[in-house]
Amino acid sequence: MTPGTSEYRGRLAPSPTGYLHLGHARTFWIAQERALQSRGKLVLRNEDMDAKRFKLEFATAMIEDMRWFGLDWQEGPDVGGSFAPYDQSERMSYYRSALAKLRDGGFIYPCTCSRKDIAAAARAPHAEDDDEVIYPGTCRHRMCDEWRATGDARDACAITSPVTRHASLRFRVPDGETISFNDGHFGPQSFVAGKDFGDFIVWRHDDVPSYQLACVVDDAAMQITEVVRGADLLKSTARQILLHRALGLQPPAFFHCPLMLDEAGVRLAKRHDALSLRKLRESGESPEALRRAWQPIH
Repeated sequence: MTPGTSEYRGRLAPSPTGYLHLGHARTFWIAQERALQSRGKLVLRNEDMDAKRFKLEFATAMIEDMRWFGLDWQEGPDVGGSFAPYDQSERMSYYRSALAKLRDGGFIYPCTCSRKDIAAAARAPHAEDDDEVIYPGTCRHRMCDEWRATGDARDACAITSPVTRHASLRFRVPDGETISFNDGHFGPQSFVAGKDFGDFIVWRHDDVPSYQLACVVDDAAMQITEVVRGADLLKSTARQILLHRALGLQPPAFFHCPLMLDEAGVRLAKRHDALSLRKLRESGESPEALRRAWQPIH
């Protein structure tokens, strides 16, 4: 359990960048079942940081479709709670405070590499189950204090000012260290820093926190005791454990669910419009019938 609470606290953390699909619903349902089994609480957090893809219609549909499916939460943007606000776009002060701690601890550095630069690097292969390319370390020698002194990307590490000159901030991973955790579904997991994943972005050049940082900060602030999510985020857990450690936080427990696949064996994504909760609802499907088709996941 997270320090300060003996109560189970789970969370649902959708992003309003498209209509939720059946894979989301199954993961959320498992999260709800685990909260009910533990007689705990479930928190809805609206992860609306992606301004380029976020649409208000998706945020509204997200709550409507989740309610239709039978999901219920005790805290969230629509019902309030002790750890408000529950919209990430309103929690920037939390993220900047955490970023300052990372900067002061020497864990981060400015990076001006583009995605094209990284993809072209020799040691930057894509992992099959991870969308993030292994960073080749081009800017790793740079330190925030040095950049501030020279005037390059002058505000990149200022925390309270917008990032300039297209610099993002990366977390320097401890190369060669094995990050291990016991997953509630998949069992023991281990990833080697610098081999399975590299230095990762914690603050984007458009002046918003990355998923990794925002997730860690919010889970800790909202006293989440178990994170239930898809298996595609197993490697992200290793990254987040490093952030927890750097920030002096206790990681929650983790339970990763197998991904739901379409008929072609491809994992469901928001592009699978026919399997979105909205389409299924409009076609007359019932949540009960959809759930009966699922295999048990423990």
